[in-house]
Amino acid sequence: MNTLLKKIKWLSCLLTTYIFFSSYLPIHHEKNKLAMEGFAVVELFTSEGCSSCPPADEAVGRLNGLKKNVYLLSFHVDYWNDLGWKDIYSNAAYSRRQQEYGNIFHLNSIYTPQIIVNGKTQFVGSDETRLKETIGESLKEIPKAEIQLKVMQANENKIPVSCATADSGDFKLNIALVRHTATDFVQRGENKGKTLKHYDIVLDFKVISNRKSGDIYYLKLPLDLHVSDCEVIAFLQNSKSGEIIAATRSSIP
Repeated sequence: MNTLLKKIKWLSCLLTTYIFFSSYLPIHHEKNKLAMEGFAVVELFTSEGCSSCPPADEAVGRLNGLKKNVYLLSFHVDYWNDLGWKDIYSNAAYSRRQQEYGNIFHLNSIYTPQIIVNGKTQFVGSDETRLKETIGESLKEIPKAEIQLKVMQANENKIPVSCATADSGDFKLNIALVRHTATDFVQRGENKGKTLKHYDIVLDFKVISNRKSGDIYYLKLPLDLHVSDCEVIAFLQNSKSGEIIAATRSSIP
């Protein structure tokens, strides 16, 4: 009798343990899925010297506040500067970044306005319908990695930033200082006489290939800006395909 009771108790304990774990594991898995929400890194290549760019700038501006996991970066290229008006936000490095995308997408030439989402899809920047559709599709995808971003208090005009990510030789860490908005009056060139409003302007941009745990990077804040005018966006990108697999943002203390 004692042996039978021991077997019954053992089987009961085993059944209880099975039920517990079989119910717990799927719930735990679902929580992990929910924690890894989809994202969309939207890169706009634009210029104050380009007459077809303002509609794209405004389309990007209308995305502000639409979704918390939409990261907007407006890169002002410099190859329009020789046509009568120099864009004060332009940078040759941003033109080179766009050319790298041109090579990835096998384009005959680069152009403005151009939008690239998550490094995988490119189209004309003023196509707002396609922009929203592409963002919607991207937000449904589960990220392949995570980034832990820490932004420290600015020291004069330098903002210290550190990031923790999974180590991989195929991925580069991108860190951008982004200004929320700006308005400029254009005096010459294709947009002569127009007041243009810009959104999420990239002021400083760093690409780190060989990163180490604990490394600190410094972003340059223009002297005429306050930290509240800006934020920091970081994303992890495949150096060969251009695909962006994780992104995050932070305000500046």
